[in-house]
Amino acid sequence: RLRTLPLALAPIVAGSVAAAELHSFRPVRAVLALLVAFFLQVGVNYANDYSDGVKGTDEGRVGPMRLVGSGAASPKAVKFAAFLCFGLAVCSGGASALFAAWGYTGGKRPYGYMGLGDVFVFIYFGLVATLGTLFTQTNQLTLTGWVGAVAVGLISCALLMANNVRDIPTDSESGKLTLAVRLGDRAAR
Repeated sequence: RLRTLPLALAPIVAGSVAAAELHSFRPVRAVLALLVAFFLQVGVNYANDYSDGVKGTDEGRVGPMRLVGSGAASPKAVKFAAFLCFGLAVCSGGASALFAAWGYTGGKRPYGYMGLGDVFVFIYFGLVATLGTLFTQTNQLTLTGWVGAVAVGLISCALLMANNVRDIPTDSESGKLTLAVRLGDRAAR
């Protein structure tokens, strides 16, 4: 899902700009933060594809092709790809976000199925990624960093909501109670 990759880049840019404002931009740390964000973004896409595919959520799905749901790849191969990306993210420095990435649609009680995906996207794609990038470069948090983190988090939530509005029919049928499903099509839009 190439269209979601800017969500991995945006918080790194915002955090790095806030660090540069303090004359503390550290390119190596910014690149490591970008690697964490990139591998988590790709990994969570694979994990979502795997988990929704084995649960049957993606049957008859509208939108981008899903590997497991379409039969283009085996669940085992997609799960392996997800964990490989998660491992690379951890090696780059992103251990806590790993559990949030898998827990979105995976595990016994995936929070994405309870309508909490938007909360976690705001926290991890906005606050954690942006402020984490800033903090690793400056050892402090600034107002500019917080404003950037909230902005990136809200944009990430808007993209998730747009995707979830598209998926209301199939998510409803499969019991995936996203915020969009809970609000209904009109209110979610």
